[in-house]
This record gives sequence, C-alpha cells and structure tokens, in this order.
Amino acid sequence: MHELRQYSKECRISAADDASRRSRVFAVATATAASMAAEPEYGGVPLPAVAVEDPNPNAAVSIRGLFKHFDRKIAVNGLALDIPIGSFYGLVGPNGAGKTTTLNMVTGLLVPDAGTAMILGHDVWSDVNTAKRMIGVMPQPDQIFDRLTGLQLLVYSGMLRGMSREETTRRAQDLLNAFDLAGAANTMVTDYSAGMTKKICLASAMIHSPRILVLDEPFESVDPVSSANLKDILIEYAKTGGTVIISSHVMALVEKMCTHVAVINDGLVCAAGTVDEVAAGEELEDRFLQLVGGRHEAAHLAWLDGGQAQAQAPTSAQTIQPILPTPATPTDEARQ
Repeated sequence: MHELRQYSKECRISAADDASRRSRVFAVATATAASMAAEPEYGGVPLPAVAVEDPNPNAAVSIRGLFKHFDRKIAVNGLALDIPIGSFYGLVGPNGAGKTTTLNMVTGLLVPDAGTAMILGHDVWSDVNTAKRMIGVMPQPDQIFDRLTGLQLLVYSGMLRGMSREETTRRAQDLLNAFDLAGAANTMVTDYSAGMTKKICLASAMIHSPRILVLDEPFESVDPVSSANLKDILIEYAKTGGTVIISSHVMALVEKMCTHVAVINDGLVCAAGTVDEVAAGEELEDRFLQLVGGRHEAAHLAWLDGGQAQAQAPTSAQTIQPILPTPATPTDEARQ
C-alpha cells in the first residue's frame, strides 16, 4: 500500500508522463487488493473482496470492485455497476454515500485504491487521457475561470480539447443561445447569477460533443424555464446515442427524466436497473427510503412551538420592571 501512495504522489507532482504513471498506479492498486483481500483489515480499514466478474466492454461505463478510503473512512467499498449506452442514468443516495467519489474515479479525477473502471471499452486508468476525451464532466462553479466572459470560457474549453477556434466559437454561440445566455456572452462569469453559472458550467462540458456526459446536480439554482430547456437538450442528446449520468438528490427529477437509476449507500449499490425495476411498483422516493433507511420520527422540540411562547409573553399593558445594575462601592482611592 505504501508503494501505491508513493506512485499517487508522483502522479500529482509530474504530468509529463501522466499516462504511464497512472497505469502503474492502477496496476499496483489492483495487485495490492489481490494480495491483501484475504486479510481482515489493513490499517483499521477492511478491504473488499476482489471482483471476479470482468467489466462489460459493451457498456458506456462498467465498474468492478471500485474501492477508495480516506484514512479510516471507506468512501467506496467494492462498488460494481454497468451503465448502458444511450441511457439517462441517475445516481441517487444520501450525503456521504460515495456518489461523487465514484464519479471522480470513473472520470479520471481520482486514483482508486483498487478495482477497475471502463468507459466504452477503454480502461480508464490504463489510458486516462483517451478516456477523458470521450467524456464531458460538468465542473463546479469554483473550478472554472470566472474572470473570463461566458464566450471566452466556452472557447477556451473547446480549444483545450483540441478544437479549432472557428469551430469552437460557432459551437459556443449555439450553446449560449440554447442556454439563454446570449445576452451575457461578453459578461464575466463572476458577475453571473448562481443559475447562470450552472448553465455555463454545463455548456463547457458539452462544447466538444462528448459521448458521455457526467453531471453533478446540474439543475440546482436553475429557474424552472431554463431547467425545462436544459432537460430538453439532455433528452435529445440521449436520443442520439449519447449517455447522460446525473447525480441528484431530487427523486422527482430522476423519476421523470432518467431511464435507469442506481441507489448508492455506504459505498455500495443497493439497487440498480430501470426506474420501474428499482421503484418496484412504488414511488421512487418511498423505495429509496426503504433501501437506505435513516427515516425516523420527527424530533419534538419543546421550544419550537409555532409562536405560542411569544403569545404568552407579557403584553404592553403589563409593567415590566427594568433590571438596574447594582452601584459599585467606591474604594478609598476613589473617595480621595
């Protein structure tokens, strides 16, 4: 495990031979998990059993035995999942379930401790750069250059993917129009509202027409009209063969938009399949609560009484005696 951590450190320090170093990290991680799977624990953290089933090369995303821990906290615990090509796939789970950590490992942003992830038949950590070219990851607002204008940010994102300036500019104008941002094309992103910033982040993930879109809470802070327009764009994208992976806490949104859903809890998949299969004849939110648990009776707080205490407070007709400070006894020095 020490060798794995050393290689991970090298990957962060040097980017010159990024692909070869990352493939070495993946090889060491897999070998480490295989050699230590029989041991009950390592450093207080139990290791998952090594996955024996091979990844599905025909899936958009295929995950087997993915494992990640931070100190003694297990974030992802041997997770396995297949996401079909052309699906609108929702990942749902409580806070801390491991959704974001899983997506970061699948998209090449975080080195796994063990396991494998494939994107369209390509092993992510054997050739991370090839895998990244096929996906579009929606950045968070604090991960973009907000001192650029909206148009500049999209052009920069496209040229970073190797596109020509002319093609990137044309696509950027199309995206700005589609996302109702044409009027703010020359405004710095730092002056955008929260909803506008979400939209420009999503546009930057779509500029290079990826085969897979990975979105983390894309509709948060977006107004209903813009949200409806974004949903139409994403649904049309999925109909053309693209795959959309969305992480969300809004069950109604997932149930309405997604064709498939996976419920993740404690770093494992509790249920996965089509929305109807997972819901099993119930509302998706009710089924979700059954799978992850944690629902309890409302806490009864005596002081949370809807204003009754204020109604019982003294009225203006009642005399309220002020509390005056007790005068201090003067000292001999003060008397003098």
